[in-house]
Amino acid sequence: MNFTRWSARFPGTQRRAAARTEHAAAQTKRGEGAVPAARGGPAPGTERSTPASDGHPADPTVRGTGSATGAASGAGTGSAPPPRPGSSAPVPSLDELSVREVLGRLPSLVALVHGPEHRIAYVNDAYTAGFGARTPGAPAHEGLPELGELGLLPLLDQVQRSGKSRTAKNRTAPGGGSSYTVTCTPVEFPKPESESERENGSGSGNESGSDPHHTGVLIHLADVTDHAEAVERLRASERRQREAAVTLQRSLLPQELEQPDDLRVAATYQPGGTEAAVGGDWYDVITLGAGRTALVIGDVMGRGVRAAAVMGQLRTAVRAYARLDLPPHEVLQLLDGLAAEIDASQIATCVYAVHDPNEGLLAYASAGHLPILVRDEDGTVRRAADPTGPPLGTGGWLHTSGTIALGPGSTAVLYTDGLVERRGEDIDEGVAALERALSGAQGTPAVICDRLMRALGVDADHDDDVAVMVLQQPARTGTDAELFHNAGLELHGGIEAAPRARAFAQGVLASWRFPIELCDLGVLAASELVANSLQHGTPPMRLRLRRTDRRLIVEVTDGDDHLPRRRRAEPADETGRGISIIATIASSWGSRRTPGGGKAVWCEFALPDK
Repeated sequence: MNFTRWSARFPGTQRRAAARTEHAAAQTKRGEGAVPAARGGPAPGTERSTPASDGHPADPTVRGTGSATGAASGAGTGSAPPPRPGSSAPVPSLDELSVREVLGRLPSLVALVHGPEHRIAYVNDAYTAGFGARTPGAPAHEGLPELGELGLLPLLDQVQRSGKSRTAKNRTAPGGGSSYTVTCTPVEFPKPESESERENGSGSGNESGSDPHHTGVLIHLADVTDHAEAVERLRASERRQREAAVTLQRSLLPQELEQPDDLRVAATYQPGGTEAAVGGDWYDVITLGAGRTALVIGDVMGRGVRAAAVMGQLRTAVRAYARLDLPPHEVLQLLDGLAAEIDASQIATCVYAVHDPNEGLLAYASAGHLPILVRDEDGTVRRAADPTGPPLGTGGWLHTSGTIALGPGSTAVLYTDGLVERRGEDIDEGVAALERALSGAQGTPAVICDRLMRALGVDADHDDDVAVMVLQQPARTGTDAELFHNAGLELHGGIEAAPRARAFAQGVLASWRFPIELCDLGVLAASELVANSLQHGTPPMRLRLRRTDRRLIVEVTDGDDHLPRRRRAEPADETGRGISIIATIASSWGSRRTPGGGKAVWCEFALPDK
């Protein structure tokens, strides 16, 4: 088939032909009355000629191979454009320049060595000014001792063997002198004519570059002292900023953990290594009264001073909300709104838990945090299940609470993701590794903290902050168990409830061998709390007495969720003095809503020191 005949009918062919016609017309129009581009050829329909010195037109095909003008023009043919009318003579080619003159005027230090021993062939003026005069022909290890001090002699051998350039950055002269970035480039020296003729006649076929006696290295030392000093100043500034962030972080963490009567608690914080910015990990222990303890651990998703500042605000808010003695999920709900107000661009994960020794439970709520781990006395490790909500600061989520048993002899671990998260690994693998380490960890909470950190590979160079908190519910036996007792009485409505409560309290406190004064105060507190519950509460009602090694706790629960408050009673009032009496005689008192919809009112008495 004749494709030439049919090609004009192919799709797109006519459009391409029309485009070429329009392009040629546009070129012709631009050429009329316009000056052609300097690096292009003559404009269509014109001839260019430049007067030469002898009055004849210059040859338009003169080439400027290797010349600076030809290199700058960017023309693919390598020809240099003729000088404009009235301009000076053409720029000489690079071949006409003296290499010695060029290297001698460089502000950088340049040295040329040759042969296996790297004998000195040349040093420029800048090198002489920097290190002094050098004797040509001397080996580098003798004539250029500064190269050895900079650790460059092995680099010279490597460049000469490989035939490839190498660069060494920021080499500092001994004694805290100047810093240099050194580039070593292989060069080839021409062989003497007689030697070349002998090799050509012998037909050995060896390349001249393979003979180390005819190869050398061009050493270029660029002074980067100012740059190195700027880098060092930047690193010093980063170190100061990191130290400030670490100091702020540690100052915002509790300096000494509160130690509840029924728990043993220890915690540790390890900032990230020197190459990692400080994060916003935190933990806290808050005694709520009536033997209950709040435990919190969290992690602000950020780095530096800002993350530490946000962490400090959240920790302060947690302590304030904890004093309200709210359920864990309500505390997180309040924190969620506060985190969005503090900084909408930063979020935080958090676990808030409350330990109740009377129930033997750990009630908790999680905002995007890792699960709590509990090891029973027999070594079995359990993982706290859901509920887990989104991190704090995201908003729009109703958190819920869950519970996990924490009986005598149990150990619970709360931690941040820096303990178990590793690059390239699933975080569940890290949690599983922590479970294995916890199953065999024995000792006090402080010892277990250290063992878990070592088992998970956390050291001073770790790439993330780590916070770990360990709490134990001791299994008490012998004389230690005699210091912890519980007693309870179910109360029914009627006028006989108050006398029964007083008689019960009198008998229990006497059996616990309390002093007479403390027994009387305990009986009075029980009577007032029961009377307050009979008047303002609803059944079911219960009186509970609890003693620890440090305090006596009196607590009354009922079915009404209206919390009492202390108020000033007028002289003519017949009621309103019960809570004031409790606040006066007790070390502390408080109230809270219970999960079943009622309330609990309690007071504490500190035991006398033995």
